[in-house]
Amino acid sequence: MGRRKVEMKRIEDKSSRQVTFSKRRSGLIKKARELSVLCDVEIALVIFSSRGRLYEFSSADSLAKILARHRIHYEQETEDSKDVNEARRSHTELLHIVQSQLEEPIVEQLSTMELVKLEKQLDTALYETRARKDRLPSV
Repeated sequence: MGRRKVEMKRIEDKSSRQVTFSKRRSGLIKKARELSVLCDVEIALVIFSSRGRLYEFSSADSLAKILARHRIHYEQETEDSKDVNEARRSHTELLHIVQSQLEEPIVEQLSTMELVKLEKQLDTALYETRARKDRLPSV
C-alpha cells in the first residue's frame, strides 16, 4: 500500500501537530546526517519550535564554525552584488548619455571632436556590455 498525499496546510490539532513536528524534525536531522556522511559536506541545521525551543545539528566540529563560514560567504556575495549593481548603474547611465546624444536632432551639427567623443562612449558601452555578458553564467 502506498502513502497518501499530505495536504500542505497547518495541522489544527495541537497534539497531532506536536507529534508531526517531532517525527519530521527527527527525520530531517537523520537526512542531514546521512547527506553529510555520504557526500562529505558540512551541514548546519537550526530549528526553532513554535514554543521557541532550539534544536540544532552540525556535521562539523561546531555550528559556530559553519555559521561563521556562511556569514563570510554572505558578506562576500553582498559585496560582489553591490559591485555588479554599481557597474550596471554606470553602464546604464552611459547608455542613456549615448542614446540621448543620438536622439538629438542636431547630430548632423556635431563637431568632429564631439563625434569622436560619442564614438568612444559607444565603444565603451559595447565593451562593458560584452564583458557583462561574458560574466553571466552560460545557459
